[in-house]
Amino acid sequence: MNILLLGANGQVGWELRRALAPLGRLVALDRSGANLEQPDTLAAVVDQYRPAAIVNAAAYTAVDRAEGDAARARSVNAEAVAALAAAAARHGAWLVHYSTDYVFDGAKPAPYLETDPTCPVSVYGSTKLEGELAIAAAGCRHLVVRTSWVFAARGGNFAKTMLRLAREREELKVVADQVGAPTGAEFIADATALMLYRLAHDADLAARASGIYHLTGSGAVSWYDYARLVIERARAAGAPLRVDAARVLPIATADYPTPARRPANSRLDCSKLAAVFGIHPPAWEVQVARLVDELVAPQ
Repeated sequence: MNILLLGANGQVGWELRRALAPLGRLVALDRSGANLEQPDTLAAVVDQYRPAAIVNAAAYTAVDRAEGDAARARSVNAEAVAALAAAAARHGAWLVHYSTDYVFDGAKPAPYLETDPTCPVSVYGSTKLEGELAIAAAGCRHLVVRTSWVFAARGGNFAKTMLRLAREREELKVVADQVGAPTGAEFIADATALMLYRLAHDADLAARASGIYHLTGSGAVSWYDYARLVIERARAAGAPLRVDAARVLPIATADYPTPARRPANSRLDCSKLAAVFGIHPPAWEVQVARLVDELVAPQ
């Protein structure tokens, strides 16, 4: 299988370089090779490599900055995705694209299904939804993978921020009324590779698998309890932190205003992923524990 990977240097893209390589010929491009801020250049990139699958791990993910930078966010998250979907349709290629829990408003009391109505409450969420709709309109074979609270040892994320702040401060105040599932970039990449492998080797599956899938760690946690686990695990491993779990204090969303609204409930139901592809997400705690061990291990 010839695979074209975009966004190869991001948290998910970096892991995809490893996970996708065994599937065949992999061309991994960063921004210098495929710039999603220039959507009109992407058709030529796809025409050059003629892939059987396009995996788009590039995105505008600065949620708060997007509120004042809507045009750029839309260019990357919607217009570029529309161009990739059109190119995939023209070449008969699969398009794998990563979306987000932010396409929902977070008001549902239970985990969201793929079929639930979308209602984004931020520019980031709205532009990601536009990308999803553009893929559906293009008619290409696709896997739109919605995920949440992504982390990796590479790049910036919540767990790394908490560890940095716990070294600098005497206490931390963390939002306790937003709930979701932390998801490792490594798991996202491995699941993607398995999905593409099965599509390439099962024609019946390939004929019915195109669509949206939720893919997160299993279980759920608040940002507050997530922070406590990260700090407890790091201290147990000997990390020199000034803050312990008892000095992580819960606050409400209203006490920590941000330019962009966040969904109060970011839980995504992953049962479709299990039913169609046989992939059962590991517990979020297992993934986070591995991350913390890697971050605080003696060099």
